[in-house]
Amino acid sequence: MRVEHVRGETFHGRKGALENSFRYGVDYVILDPEAVEAPALFSRNRGNLVALHDRDYGGEPGRGRGVAWVREVLAAHAAPGEERILLLTQPRVLGHVFNPVSFWLCHDAAGALRTVVAEVSNTFGDRHWYLCTKPDGSPITRSDTLTATKIMHVSPFQPVEGSYRFRFDIRDDRVGIWIDYSFGEGGLFATLTGTRAPLTNAGILAACMRRPFGSRRVLALIHWQALKLALKGARYRTRPAPPAQDVSR
Repeated sequence: MRVEHVRGETFHGRKGALENSFRYGVDYVILDPEAVEAPALFSRNRGNLVALHDRDYGGEPGRGRGVAWVREVLAAHAAPGEERILLLTQPRVLGHVFNPVSFWLCHDAAGALRTVVAEVSNTFGDRHWYLCTKPDGSPITRSDTLTATKIMHVSPFQPVEGSYRFRFDIRDDRVGIWIDYSFGEGGLFATLTGTRAPLTNAGILAACMRRPFGSRRVLALIHWQALKLALKGARYRTRPAPPAQDVSR
């Protein structure tokens, strides 16, 4: 599969009495890690201007096993979709990577989306995976809402308790993901939307000029929003112990 560029936009809106929202442009890739066809400026498992390293996914950060780990998770949880697994993520740019969330898109032999594994990382070095699949294992469509109980600390300005509601609209030409996190009267609504097109050297250079520094920019924006929340008086919660289990629903 040729690596595809998702030129997208993310929106985050805080729910509850203390309001805060932001909207940023982002660049993702979507690819089959087992069959990568990429332009010269993109590499797998070696340095380049833009790269994807298996060790960044499917396990402890820096020690992951990529798609092999995902296949083991699908088998352990009797979840469908192991015939074709795609990864939607922000790649390394000049050697650096940080993904608040990446998505493993797991398809059956007919190409239908059956399972999504949301790989969530926080700025404290913790990582957790939410397994999203329908109870009967049938294809996931844009009208389906899949739920998961939140068990990992993500933001120091949100509690661990609560639940996620996911919606996925994965088409050949575009991507749409909506995540509604709720606890009591508070929570957060987040989206990722964008168009899909083949990744090219020109597209890589344009993205690096348009949004330089890749995930370093993402981290800077996360800390900028944290500062804004602190100045607004948001309650700061200390980091609890990470969840004992790696994967949950």
